[in-house]
Amino acid sequence: MKNPWEEIPLSDYENHMQLNSVMQLQAMNEMMKGQFDAYSISSVAILGIAGGNGLEHIQKSKLKKVYGIDVNADYLKEVVRRYPDLNGILECRCINLIDSAEKLPKADMVVANLLIEYIGYKCFQKAVKQVNPKYVSCIIQINTGENWVSYSPYLHVFDCLERVHHHMDAYELENAMCEIGFHAIKTLEHLLPDGKKLVQIDFINEQKES
Repeated sequence: MKNPWEEIPLSDYENHMQLNSVMQLQAMNEMMKGQFDAYSISSVAILGIAGGNGLEHIQKSKLKKVYGIDVNADYLKEVVRRYPDLNGILECRCINLIDSAEKLPKADMVVANLLIEYIGYKCFQKAVKQVNPKYVSCIIQINTGENWVSYSPYLHVFDCLERVHHHMDAYELENAMCEIGFHAIKTLEHLLPDGKKLVQIDFINEQKES
């Protein structure tokens, strides 16, 4: 069965995410700058990169390798087209994390924003263990109402995601990461216009902690 993310046009996804009533694209862009700048790393694997939002914050003087991972090959083609200045350090790989996490490359850091909701904690644990990073930075969405997708003209584009969506809880995520040897070192919150909340949690690999 095809992953539903392979069926959602990037334009619909991004147009929904950047609506004034949603503002998730803008919020994540701002938060991603902090993710990339926070730690001393030379490589990063961005899981669920979509259209590459936030890649303009990559410092080529700092990062030698950026892996863009997504299940949608068309998204990845657009990432390459949008960021020609990252040629030489950006490598996009089309990987379905649910059944092919073993194909993930090694990297110093994993960035996973609004991804865990669609693969679940166990699958995310497997992905992180494969990459074997020192740091993991995640952004999850905490819902305040019944609907996990914000209302917009594009709402029904996301109906297909219902079958893969997982409810997120910051405490449960921290427990899941603790099970594989990572502990939380930073938490940030960003309130969205519709009352939902983006929560960023950063983790460090206890085995690689100096």
